[in-house]
This record gives sequence, C-alpha cells and structure tokens, in this order.
Amino acid sequence: GRIRRSQREHGSAQTQGRWAYTKRLNTELGKKTAGAIVRYAEENHADVIVFEYLEMQGKISGKKKQKLHLWRKRDIQKCCEHQAHRKGMRVSRICAWNTSRLAYDGSGVVTRDWENHSLCTFQTGKRYNCDLSASCNIGARYFIRELLKPLPATERSLLEAKVPPVKRRTSCVYADLRKLHSEMERLKAA
Repeated sequence: GRIRRSQREHGSAQTQGRWAYTKRLNTELGKKTAGAIVRYAEENHADVIVFEYLEMQGKISGKKKQKLHLWRKRDIQKCCEHQAHRKGMRVSRICAWNTSRLAYDGSGVVTRDWENHSLCTFQTGKRYNCDLSASCNIGARYFIRELLKPLPATERSLLEAKVPPVKRRTSCVYADLRKLHSEMERLKAA
C-alpha cells in the first residue's frame, strides 16, 4: 500500500528504495517460514514434507498483482528442500488441481462461505475448514501415489478397476485413499 501511494504521488522512479526494502522483508519472511516448516516436520518426526506444485507462470494481472508477485512460494519450497535434506527428510510435490475444490469425504465440489472464506460447505451440508480439507486431499494424493507406484502393472490395474477415482490423480480425495487401502487389505487377505 505504501509503495502504491508513493508511486501515485511521486512516480515510479522515486520508489526504488521502498521496493528494495520490501524485497529484503520478503526474503527474510520466506526464510523464517521455511525454517518453521522444517522445524515443525522435525518435531513431529516426519519423513517427507509434501507441497502442492504451484505453477504460477505467465503474466500476473489484476488488482492484487503486487501481492501475488511478492509471494515467495518457490523460494520457500527451495529453502525447505535444502533444510529438509540436511536433516534427512524428503520433499515431494503434488498436483494442486482440485485439492481445495473437492471435499475430502468424497461428496463432491464444496461451496465457499462468502463471509468467512476459510470455511466451506460440502454437498452433504457439513461445514468444514477449506484448508484442512485441502490438506487431507494433498496427503491422500501423496499416499495414493506411494502405494500404487511400487506395484506391478497387473495389480495396479486391478486396484484401479476396483477404485476408479485413483486412476486420475487430479480428482483423488481422502475418501479414495481409504477405499484403496481397504481394497489392498482385502487383496492381501485373499
């Protein structure tokens, strides 16, 4: 906001110092955020840190252009990756499509609350936190990939036939992981 007001009053040539200060602040905030993520993962004895693969390429347009431009998601993920590798943890990235749009219980698309954007309503009528639902879906996609990857093609196709949503990773939710796990247990028992 300060930069915008300064540019409006004095022109863009006068705001170089403010941009440099903002860049330093963002760099420092990114390092602190990455450190906090790795510290939290280490305290909880995590083996893997899973991120959404956020691809923001192309021209940034709109009113919130500066805010989006200043978000240092790639630097945070790179810094986390370096710190996690030093501590013996792995970093994995998951496709971000539909993670917050789909309900974790498999009921379908959620509708966001207009007053409180962090809340959503599932198709079943249940109100839930959007970020928590998205986190469940991100974790589920990671585990679905890790469960299916080492299997031979015949077993994998058999499981995909019994749980069709796991074929298409961009529509996988936590409920699909639970179905996949129960089908794998049933196959082991047989």
